[in-house]
Amino acid sequence: MKTRKNNNLLAGLAGLLGVIVIVSLIGLYATKPEPVIIQGEAEAKEYRVSGKIPGRVSEILTEEGAWVNKGDTLAIISSPELNAKLEQAIAARDAAQAQNRKAIKGARPEQIMGAYELWQKAEVGVDISAKSYERVEKLFEKKVVTAQKRDEAEAQYKAAISTAKAAKSQYEMAMNGAEKEDREAALALVNRATGAIKEVESYLDEVYIVAPSSGEISEIFPEEGSLVGTGAPIMSITDLTQMWFTFSVREDLLNGLTLGTVVKVHIPALGKEEYEAKVTFIKAMASYATWRSTKVSGGFDAKTFELKATPTTPIKALRPGMTVIIKTVVNGK
Repeated sequence: MKTRKNNNLLAGLAGLLGVIVIVSLIGLYATKPEPVIIQGEAEAKEYRVSGKIPGRVSEILTEEGAWVNKGDTLAIISSPELNAKLEQAIAARDAAQAQNRKAIKGARPEQIMGAYELWQKAEVGVDISAKSYERVEKLFEKKVVTAQKRDEAEAQYKAAISTAKAAKSQYEMAMNGAEKEDREAALALVNRATGAIKEVESYLDEVYIVAPSSGEISEIFPEEGSLVGTGAPIMSITDLTQMWFTFSVREDLLNGLTLGTVVKVHIPALGKEEYEAKVTFIKAMASYATWRSTKVSGGFDAKTFELKATPTTPIKALRPGMTVIIKTVVNGK
């Protein structure tokens, strides 16, 4: 009986010891720091292609996923209003050129001849007025006519002289052509009209939407026939040769992550292989990204930093948006 009791006691002690061991192991694993995963994503340089002029998309010459080279024509915008403005500008230039030729050439031969004849007619009038004035003056001296008659004859004579001078000036103006200022003004009108044509032509060049960089067409926004406004995005080009990884890292996890640091990253979409990337950018994010500590934990509010890392070598099949992971351990590494 005594032996049986001893066996039961030993069994109980063994069971208690087993429970203690299990609880200790559970406590050990429970208090062991969990691995912290710093997760980010792959990004690439993206160009938004937009039009400088409003109009209707008449033709799209590429498709999403296609590779294009810098300078390739991607789409064509139709703008009848610009063509109408070009015609108006050309007409304005033609009119300005005609005025300029007229200013350079001066009056027509018919105008010169007409001005000359008016001058000669005025000179004849001077001769007649002079003779009339002389006769009236002699008669006045003989007291045959009154002083009023003599004054009227003198006034007509002087008026004839003024008329002749004015006619001569008109003739000389016709002979000499336009004034220097008039010719310069006419030339300025030609230059202004020519500038207007060049301006419209430069806008017409913008109907062809060209690729600003080589890359892949990631998105096309309008359909053919759609109306687009000035500066409206038409498509996006992604340059897959300029890629990097972006992470949002709490500041207490930044230990060892400094500019120039080379880290190992894992990209789940590309299998189990790890790749190297160099930290090239670190910047504190806005206050909304701050990690707020609770009163119970007794910690501190930790800021979140944006971290960018560039692959040290090109990674085949890497695409924007793929998940990228850096693994670290809190309170020791």
